[in-house]
Amino acid sequence: MSETIAKQIQALRRMSVADLRAKYHEVYGEHTRSANKDWLWKRIAWRLQELSYGGLSERARNRAAEIADEADLRLRVPRNAFDASVKGAAGVVGSLPRDKRVPAAGAAISRIYKGESHTVVVVENGFEYEGITYKSLTAVARKITGSHWNGYSFFNL
Repeated sequence: MSETIAKQIQALRRMSVADLRAKYHEVYGEHTRSANKDWLWKRIAWRLQELSYGGLSERARNRAAEIADEADLRLRVPRNAFDASVKGAAGVVGSLPRDKRVPAAGAAISRIYKGESHTVVVVENGFEYEGITYKSLTAVARKITGSHWNGYSFFNL
């Protein structure tokens, strides 16, 4: 890296955010809404080097475009990704293993909170409390306390 470019980049470190935004406009020809000093510094430093040394080669740009091709990206999980009948590379994909801290379905978990007893029944697909099925103990703890709690900690599991 030439000394002049290195000195310019070091000078960027001492600039305020307002000065960096002005410099960004100078080197890119457009305004930025960013006020993140590190982000501005990195972008301007890259641009100064790109202008001085020529940036990425055509081959590198083409390879980056291939990698970034969004047509190959899966945006959603397939509907049957977690069905027991779907076979994956490691065998049959089944449901996730149940957390060892949670008792078997049908068991009751009790906790006294602010002088009141609260009982939760473990069901196959979650936890039942006051006739409503919740997906997690955390959701039950939130219902009881009105604030966020780790469900396992709240029920001392």
